[in-house]
Amino acid sequence: MCSRWWYRSAFRWPEFSLPMPISSIFRWPGINLSYFTTGWSIGSFSFRQEFLTSYAKLVGNAFHNQNGVVFVNRIPLPLPFPQPFVLINHRGGGEVLVPYNPPLLTPLGISVLKAQMDEHRSVSLLQFMVNEGLVPSPEEEEKRRNVIVKLKQIVLAWIKKVASQRRLPKQQIAVTSGTILTYGSYGLGVHGSDSDIDALCIGPFFATMADDFFIVLCNMLKGRPEVSEIHCVKDAKVPLMRFKFDGISIDLPFAQLKVLSVPENVDVLNPFFLSNIDETSLKSLSGVRANKRILQLVPNIENFQSMLRCVKLWAKRRGVYGNVLGFLGGVHLAILVAFVCQGNPNASLNALIMNFFETFAHWHWPTPVILQDGLPAPRDAMETRSLMPIRLPCSPYEYCHSNITRSTFYKIRTEFLQGYSMTRDLLKPDFDWGSIFEPYPYSKKHSRFLKIYLSASEQDELGDWVGWVKSRFRSLIVKLEEIQGTCDPNPTEYVDMNVTEPNVVFYWGLNPCKRNFTDAVSVKEDFMTNINNGYQGSPGRMELSVVLTSELPKNVLADGTGSGKRTKACWKILDYYNQHRIPIYSQHLPHYFVGYVSTNGEPVYPSAGG
Repeated sequence: MCSRWWYRSAFRWPEFSLPMPISSIFRWPGINLSYFTTGWSIGSFSFRQEFLTSYAKLVGNAFHNQNGVVFVNRIPLPLPFPQPFVLINHRGGGEVLVPYNPPLLTPLGISVLKAQMDEHRSVSLLQFMVNEGLVPSPEEEEKRRNVIVKLKQIVLAWIKKVASQRRLPKQQIAVTSGTILTYGSYGLGVHGSDSDIDALCIGPFFATMADDFFIVLCNMLKGRPEVSEIHCVKDAKVPLMRFKFDGISIDLPFAQLKVLSVPENVDVLNPFFLSNIDETSLKSLSGVRANKRILQLVPNIENFQSMLRCVKLWAKRRGVYGNVLGFLGGVHLAILVAFVCQGNPNASLNALIMNFFETFAHWHWPTPVILQDGLPAPRDAMETRSLMPIRLPCSPYEYCHSNITRSTFYKIRTEFLQGYSMTRDLLKPDFDWGSIFEPYPYSKKHSRFLKIYLSASEQDELGDWVGWVKSRFRSLIVKLEEIQGTCDPNPTEYVDMNVTEPNVVFYWGLNPCKRNFTDAVSVKEDFMTNINNGYQGSPGRMELSVVLTSELPKNVLADGTGSGKRTKACWKILDYYNQHRIPIYSQHLPHYFVGYVSTNGEPVYPSAGG
């Protein structure tokens, strides 16, 4: 019965009745569907064993002659055809293989097919997320909740202690309080099992950053058995403490409000709490305020969260995630995703992803992306410095900080266009979500790389050194653009296991150009001048060199984007208990004792203001 034109489907589907006549959906030229009699149903339309399944009761009879021509109630269907479908007789048994001639679909039929395919893709994307481990387990979620509860208890005890040391009246000590608010991926509910927690410590008017936050609270945390690897990052735009609590990494900046008591769930969008606060506190509050406003503005939080998880994974795999290296940061992606959700409030997850790529593949940059909040448009100055301006959704309105350069802008646009090309055809027979999230093949795209080797004598010193150098990477990218047009900075951080000293290595793709860039000496001299300007710690070592693809280590050739080890800037703090300690008093209140610091002749806790 089978010839080279025939295909026997491996699938068997139960009989199913559509709520409308099959003839209203499918129309085959030259075939009158009224000839069919009850008993036959269409089997699966199989495209690589994964496509839309359509069922319908049909009426009629089908057979084939010895020449392989199939007749449906005496009407021949000519050969050859690209693919067959199966007619299954549920009454008489057996099957007839009919060559599949793509039907001419009415608008109603196209809508039905697209709706079913959209649902199929959405379900398969959710399964893909589970397979990739994007959603933490209930046990991991509970552990994080417990960490936040314990941190709030520590902060409350800290505020009471500071109030007592300040000799406030007992009635004020009784009512004063501080709190912890989360933001970033955890605050938006899109964190993974290995994600950090971004948590903001908010204190009342009498708690200062220099004395109370970086000394008193730091010492209290160091005395907790759950806390390890605590560091102070004082020279950042948003100063913070970084530590691990029960094994979970915490970034903890500080904001001071001009109130006696900070409610546990303080409304950071209320202008009352923003009055008369210092600039550093306003910057620290920015992430929490942006997160809260985004969640208020999206029409469906669950869809927003699922979509943002997928988009972040895509950005990391394709090498376009990370504000430090000139790509899109977490807040950028959150606003872009929220923008698409606002424009498609009832769309499925698959439709949202399709619209995301379509929207930003054709976006007329530098037109800014602005979320609709129902308020009159502010008369602020248009952002002209950024190639991809994205505005924060809370007043006072400002644009997200961006390090995007010509090279990284081109890379981001290219990935948007590729994502659009791969997702735009809803009925694409061989569609696979895995191809959208395929790691970017740096070793296949580039023949030469700039190797950036950073090292230090101690691991803690390395974190501080690498963090500082990364904060200056934009100037290096711009310098490379001047020399050879463009470059492709791979955000993945590698470690040279053949070297004993702590180190981090980057490999940035160099595009071929007329000027053959092979000597990195002049680039290194220029970049060293930049990174030595303002650095207060002990500088580590940096080496720049140009290597060929054939010279890359095996782990670089085999590694996918985003799987390398990452380091964060830190301020080394000597062990509190094993060092000589001296008492420290407030610079503002001479008789106000704030705690002890360890010293080797110089205080380890210099004032950072506050």
